[in-house]
Amino acid sequence: MKIIADMHTHTIASTHAYGTVNEMVRQAADIGLYAIGITDHGPAMPGCPREWYFNNFAAIPSTYLGVRVLMGAEANITDFDGNLDLPKENLDRLEWIVASLHLPTLDMSIIKPTIETCTALYLNAAENPYINVIGHSDSPFFAYDYEKVIPVFAEKGKLVEINDATFKRKRDCVENCIRIAKICKKVGAPVIVNTDAHFMTDLGKAEGSLRMLEEINFPEELVVNSPVERFEKYLTEHNLPLRQL
Repeated sequence: MKIIADMHTHTIASTHAYGTVNEMVRQAADIGLYAIGITDHGPAMPGCPREWYFNNFAAIPSTYLGVRVLMGAEANITDFDGNLDLPKENLDRLEWIVASLHLPTLDMSIIKPTIETCTALYLNAAENPYINVIGHSDSPFFAYDYEKVIPVFAEKGKLVEINDATFKRKRDCVENCIRIAKICKKVGAPVIVNTDAHFMTDLGKAEGSLRMLEEINFPEELVVNSPVERFEKYLTEHNLPLRQL
């Protein structure tokens, strides 16, 4: 199996990533990707762009160098009600939303992460119509009731991310990632395999994730970003234009 779209990537706008949109898309073209999602962090993340950054994405062609470019955000889930750090007027303009939890964007003085609170948080996030992907939800710090929540993700049309940064840099998340993948397999929840690339050389390289999915005999038909036809079907079902040749 090979991913044909890498839908969670960052540029210098996130300030802890190190490539431009142009460089990331050129790399995507060079390695033969069908599509790339540019998903810089929302404004709750320290050092990341403010709301105005997400208002001018019409300046970027939807197809560039033969690559379908979906401009979006990795929106931060900022509280235990599942709210995001971008207002509706921004979300209405974006094509692709990855929703994730990060320690720097939560006010831990209000409520502490527990299995119960994180379960409620993700159930609330599943109701948000703007969210395409639940990003890297395998952190042990934000563990939730996978058996209860993942079927709801599937029911509400949220893709569960298998994030290859888990296998590259977050070894404490691997066990939970495997468990999440096995539950997705059991309940038929679609997944998307992304790299979370913060530099162009990581783009499209998801060997750890793909190896894990192969080892657990994960059904290929549940991986949305492989092959092209399955990804195009997802875009069509969500009223997103296909690549223009």
